[in-house]
Amino acid sequence: MTRKIAILGATGSIGKSTLDLLERSPDRFAVTAVTAATNVEALADIARRTGARLAVVADERRYEDLAELLAGTDCRAAAGEGALVEAATSDADLVIAAIVGCAGLPPVIAAVEAGRTVALANKEALVTAGALMIDAAAASGATLLPIDSEHNAIFQCLAGSRAQDVSKIILTASGGPFRTASAETIHAATPAQAVAHPNWTMGAKISVDSATLMNKGLELIEAHYLFGLPSGQLDVVIHPQSVIHSMVEFVDGSVLAQLGSPDMRIPIAYALAWPERMPTPAQRLDLVAISRLDFEEPDLQRFPALRLAREALEHGAAAPIVLNAANEVAVAAFLDGTIPFAEIAALVQEALNSAAYDAPRSIGDVLEIDRVTRRRTRSMMEASCS
Repeated sequence: MTRKIAILGATGSIGKSTLDLLERSPDRFAVTAVTAATNVEALADIARRTGARLAVVADERRYEDLAELLAGTDCRAAAGEGALVEAATSDADLVIAAIVGCAGLPPVIAAVEAGRTVALANKEALVTAGALMIDAAAASGATLLPIDSEHNAIFQCLAGSRAQDVSKIILTASGGPFRTASAETIHAATPAQAVAHPNWTMGAKISVDSATLMNKGLELIEAHYLFGLPSGQLDVVIHPQSVIHSMVEFVDGSVLAQLGSPDMRIPIAYALAWPERMPTPAQRLDLVAISRLDFEEPDLQRFPALRLAREALEHGAAAPIVLNAANEVAVAAFLDGTIPFAEIAALVQEALNSAAYDAPRSIGDVLEIDRVTRRRTRSMMEASCS
């Protein structure tokens, strides 16, 4: 049976890796809908290549351009948040949720509320609205399949296990490009240095998050919601080879680990074919050639973002929303040269210290807290730069 796929964020790194796999198995999958933020040229090309019936650009100002590029095809062009929700709830067996940032939250929650199977690469959905997402999935019968390599690894290790048999989850982190750098070097880091990840090919924002270790902090929060464990049962270790993608320790002392080459097509393929598996072109793991696997404790002095994320998780309420929103503003400012690298975590800390929000009761609450936090973080940044 052909599995129908909708790809939210088709022009990004996850979307491109997904398309690579789909185009290698054209008889197994059919693309129904694709979306992009602004890149209508790439989106139209994807729609034509895949035969998608719906292509959505989030930026409504690009609608006419997209419609013109798709003229003469069977693919309908659309734009805006409502159209993103339509794509997410379209007639698809699997929704690939790969829109970066809180912009992906409304379509993701819509897909969950519609009872879809959602392959989740959008960290912000669970970080900012984790309780709402899990409750919605329970109510609708939706299935959440993690695409992040770490959570996908945990998902595989937990297969067939009971929750009460789990002692702890161990997330692995490469340590990013500054793992061995001095505090002075880290403070003076440039955007080009920060996005030069040693193992993974990713977008600029997630690459910077990896460099600060905020990415791992966000994954702690995700793991809490996905697997139902408290902060005390979630560990992080630095594993520079990125061969072990995460581990699960059980109450009997057994530890299961998922290993593989650092290629996002492996976890994406697991979600695409679940509950089966499918071949990928990923490089096969050669443990003899690798010869060693190293592990270190994360340094919370040089990388305070990880500490801030755990504190936000343990505080609960709106703290994870504030953490995420302030971090997005700070990372964007770093990438455009407005603030130094070390100021990213400092801004997030200041935003958390100044926040006092109740726990969100709706997606509207989440988006409002996100909006207010972004405005306040920009004001803090402007005040510090003046």
